[in-house]
Amino acid sequence: MTKRSSAALVCAVAASLALAPASQARSHAALRPLAIQAPDTPAAAGDFGNACTTPDPVHTYAAYHCYGAPDIVGHYGIGQAQTDANYGAGQTIVLVDAYGTPTGAADLEKFHQTYYPGDEFKPNFDQVYPQGKPDYNNTGKGNGQSGPSAAEGWAGEATLDIEWAYAMAPKAHIVLLAVPPAETEGVQGFPNLFKAMSDAVDKYPAGTIFSQSFGVTEETFGGAAQTQTARFDAVYQKGNRKGDTFLASSGDDGSFGVSKQHRDTGSYSHPTVGWPASSPYVTAVGGTQLQDGWTWNPVSDTPFAADGSYNEPYWQWNPGGDQDVVWNESWAGIATGGGQSLIYGRPAFQSGVAGVTGNHRGVPDVAWNAAVNGGVLTYQSFFPNNERVGWHVYGGTSASSPQFGGLLALVNAERKTAGKQPVGYLNPTLYGLSSSAFTDVVPVTEGTAASGHLVNNRIWDTQADGSVTPDAVPGFDTTSGYDLTTGFGTPNGQSFVAALTATP
Repeated sequence: MTKRSSAALVCAVAASLALAPASQARSHAALRPLAIQAPDTPAAAGDFGNACTTPDPVHTYAAYHCYGAPDIVGHYGIGQAQTDANYGAGQTIVLVDAYGTPTGAADLEKFHQTYYPGDEFKPNFDQVYPQGKPDYNNTGKGNGQSGPSAAEGWAGEATLDIEWAYAMAPKAHIVLLAVPPAETEGVQGFPNLFKAMSDAVDKYPAGTIFSQSFGVTEETFGGAAQTQTARFDAVYQKGNRKGDTFLASSGDDGSFGVSKQHRDTGSYSHPTVGWPASSPYVTAVGGTQLQDGWTWNPVSDTPFAADGSYNEPYWQWNPGGDQDVVWNESWAGIATGGGQSLIYGRPAFQSGVAGVTGNHRGVPDVAWNAAVNGGVLTYQSFFPNNERVGWHVYGGTSASSPQFGGLLALVNAERKTAGKQPVGYLNPTLYGLSSSAFTDVVPVTEGTAASGHLVNNRIWDTQADGSVTPDAVPGFDTTSGYDLTTGFGTPNGQSFVAALTATP
């Protein structure tokens, strides 16, 4: 299985994903971005399907499907909601990332001209550095989660967040809060982030949507977990009282967790969840795989041939289809985070789903497309000596959280028109909505290969021969109704916005 320590997939070429033993492919438990960039392998003549053509038609992807802003808006049925809410005008979305990106404004302008051209949709964007602007000069040199090497990884995360929050609410005020962590493991780095968020709660208007696309395994906090997280939860509670909403990506590692002991080479034998997604004061956004216009049809559990080329029997797909399935991509060992918290007991708002969560806080609450095969198109020009300038395909629950945040900005704009306060602390309201506000995500079987059984968030491991098999750590089942992989499912577009607008 593969885990990421940056916004790009650690194994940049398909061959290394296929051939690396599971024990060698896993990486860090540290505070990290949760964005995943598709391997940058353009389609060549004869490649099957040419599944993705970017806005720059010179660059296509052989196996990875992709979506632009109109595709996502159309699938989730929010076009009318955008119009009714004046595209989120007057609302604020704060994206919390480490380091930020040196080209955020320029890249967003390219995205704007591609999908929402014209002065009406000119981006209202700020990038702020409350603890000083990082040094981008030596990016890409060295290793680790802090310093120059980390800045490059976080730039992809930041770019994804900016452009796809804008895609949902292009007239909202989008703020990138760029706060470098102090170190690699996350626990000491969190005070920097939360000091900046606390100040942002004071600075920005009531109803601000905060999206957090990062996380650590709950066990990272050790025996003092409840004491340490309580300090950070106080910031969420302060914002909730004011009318702000906090979101977090549920994670990209399914139920699997890497241990920080022994330089992150260990792993937990039990299912884990990530924090801050597990905080009851945060709405956790899980992942689905959107298959719109195509349906996966695998007949092999071997994603790549020995030479690293795509193995067509694994990647093949049939034209047609329009569905969200649980996100679990066996080719890279990535899947939606979800499960039962070890820190928090079941909050009152989850009493109606106690049969699923048990006595624990259950994660996630809702879901949105997070797939890499079926990812979103993002334009980037940062660090051109190390990264290709142009359109790339990104996935991860980092894509889910900012898009859901943009949707909530539309909700708050509608509520303002109706003379109501912002939705604020979302979870108690969310769990009281009718099932018609969501599209349920249910288990499906695609093709004849075992990896086509999309029924849970159990991670798949890559074996020495290139095949994939389920990891020893069990996952959680995707079921009808609320479950621990996709929550209540995906927002049902206009119905979801109308339901939240109608609440007191």
